[in-house]
Amino acid sequence: MPLATPHFEKLLATLNNDKLPTSDKQRIKEAIEEYKKWRKNCLSIMESEKSVDTMLNKLIENLNKYKNFIEIDTIFDSENDFLYRQKGQLKLDNTIIEEFLPFLINSTLIPEIKSIDISVGPTPSFSAVYFSSSLDIPKKGGGLTIRTKNQDFAISKKLYIKASHSSEFNDSESVVEDTNIAYIAAECKTNLDKTMFQEACATAHDTKSAVPGSKYFLLIEWLDMTPLSTAPTDIDEVILLRKAKRINSNIRQYYSVSKNRKEKRKEYVEYILKNPIHIDGLKRFIAHIKNTLTNEGPNEDEALKIGYF
Repeated sequence: MPLATPHFEKLLATLNNDKLPTSDKQRIKEAIEEYKKWRKNCLSIMESEKSVDTMLNKLIENLNKYKNFIEIDTIFDSENDFLYRQKGQLKLDNTIIEEFLPFLINSTLIPEIKSIDISVGPTPSFSAVYFSSSLDIPKKGGGLTIRTKNQDFAISKKLYIKASHSSEFNDSESVVEDTNIAYIAAECKTNLDKTMFQEACATAHDTKSAVPGSKYFLLIEWLDMTPLSTAPTDIDEVILLRKAKRINSNIRQYYSVSKNRKEKRKEYVEYILKNPIHIDGLKRFIAHIKNTLTNEGPNEDEALKIGYF
């Protein structure tokens, strides 16, 4: 199955944005060319490397190189202020992680996936089912309706649900809906503050209410809050990809003007290069996935032997 391209779609949307300054169009076109090289390199590494450590190191090196190009050369160095000020809306930088994660789900890094029929990448996943019908407004199949939640990244399986008022499930009286069950879901964020954390807690709760056996992770680059325990939440773990705090808001505000960015470029670049995306966080995420895929139910003999399960 072809891997999704959410970052590429944002690049194209930005290029076609009526508000994009004319002088930035060439900058985005250059970014698209760099994107093509980055993706080609990722695919090549994934298909050719057989050593786990070598593959992971090369993928992350390639990721940091491309991410720095987008964040520094494309956005920060722009002589206009549109790209920097609209980062949150354009989502040029934070969709890179979304597009990158599926490259990690391959048979070299995670041999356990070889025998499993799964889909990998951003997807709308099952969140609830309800019936939009009543006695006075009858509908075929009870008005079966599926509610979904868009996941930044998921390891999921296709699911088909059929409902009917007929025990024979006659086509004329039945309705079929298809959806995806996300067994492992991850929300990718550039930064995490308390509001975002609370929103993620609610999303994790909805995800696990729909699929109790699922796992939910937060993958963030920059920490913008005091760490809170995930124990009382439905979030399995928050993984800090850069192991660093977000640049202070007053400094970020200062960067919103082109001449200020030029003045402070050296210190900005130094901070980015000093805090790359680390291999540790992605190794941990892969380990969580492997543990989920290899997790087996309790064995009766073993439980009786050790006294717990």
